[in-house]
Parts: sequence; structure tokens; C-alpha cells
Amino acid sequence: MRIAERYGKVIEWFQQAMPIAETELHYENPYQLLVAVILSAQCTDKRVNIVTPPLFEAYPTAADLARATTDDIFSFIRSVSYPNNKARNLSGMAQTLVERFGGVVPSEIDDLLTLPGVGRKTANVILSVIFGKAAMAVDTHVFRVSERIGLTTGSKNPLQTEKTLTKHIPELLIPKAHHWLILHGRYVCKARRPDCNKCGLTAVCRYYIKSKANE
Repeated sequence: MRIAERYGKVIEWFQQAMPIAETELHYENPYQLLVAVILSAQCTDKRVNIVTPPLFEAYPTAADLARATTDDIFSFIRSVSYPNNKARNLSGMAQTLVERFGGVVPSEIDDLLTLPGVGRKTANVILSVIFGKAAMAVDTHVFRVSERIGLTTGSKNPLQTEKTLTKHIPELLIPKAHHWLILHGRYVCKARRPDCNKCGLTAVCRYYIKSKANE
């Protein structure tokens, strides 16, 4: 199957099966989403959503968070993965956000990448979700699902996957496609045991077609 045909069929299926696809992180403004995405690294959205309400109540703005000590922040996020590192990153992020950007989350990737704890994936989430830009955030789900289905071939790293996906997916659909792939990877195309019986993409999925051919 040619790559353009596979992309076309995959996009068509997602548009019908998942017309609404959004982040599962709870947030009310750009600052809250930025904090939540930083906390979500190697941690479930479910856990982050438990942690953030009291954190946001204590520190409703970046300026409030910037005044907190790392120990203060740690006390709220101790149950997430790598809480010590994330407490330091949140403190540094908030201070930089206040000092350099007046407490306003920037809308350019180069600016976002100057914030402690913000890598390319986190920056792309903010760009796509908050600002509606054609930015493809590649996490472990997006990386895995893209390779399994056949949207990428032998991708070596997230940046390579990002470039391939943004090359073939229409610009207007890129923000939603990010969520399509994440949610599909989270609930159907799981890491250890993909639930192919519940998947509507088996007719075009490279992994499934190969597995059936080897039976």
C-alpha cells in the first residue's frame, strides 16, 4: 500500500470514529495546561488530574508558583513520577515565565523551549492545543502507533516521526491528529498487547497485516 493511500484511509477512519479528540488533562487556561503537561511526562493523565486541582488552588498564577519553594511544590506533586525533578522544573518554569514573558505563556516554540522542563513535545502540545498551530507533539503513544500502523517506517526518534507526520497530514488536521494517535495508543493500540479486535484500522495496519501473514 502506498503511503499516501494509507494516510488517507487512516485519516478517514479517525474522522468518522473520533470526530472529537481532545487532551484528557484538565485545565482552565494556558498556564494550567503548561503545568499539567510538564507533570504528565512519564505519568498518566489520570494521576496528573488528581494532583493539579489543589496545586492550582494554592498557586493560581505563574507569579504565585514562582514565589513557591521547590519543597512547597513537591508537597503537592509527590505522587507523580520524578517529583523532585518536576518540582524544580515547575519552579524554574514559573520564574522564567514571569521574568521573561510577564507571566503569559508564549506562542512561539523557541520561546517555549527556554522554559525549564519544556522540551519539544511539551512545546508542541501548547502550540497545538492552546494556539491551534499545526504542531505535532510526539509522545510514546504517537511514536509507537505511527510505526505500527505504517505512517512511519523505521523512525529513529520523535523528531523524525514528527517531520514525517506533518509532511503527510493536512495542516488543519495536525492538532487533532495528535490526539487521535495518543488516544488510540492509550486505549486500543497498547504497548504490550494491542487490542486489534477492537481496532477499525486492521485493513490498513502494517503490523496487523504482517502478523496475520505470519500465522
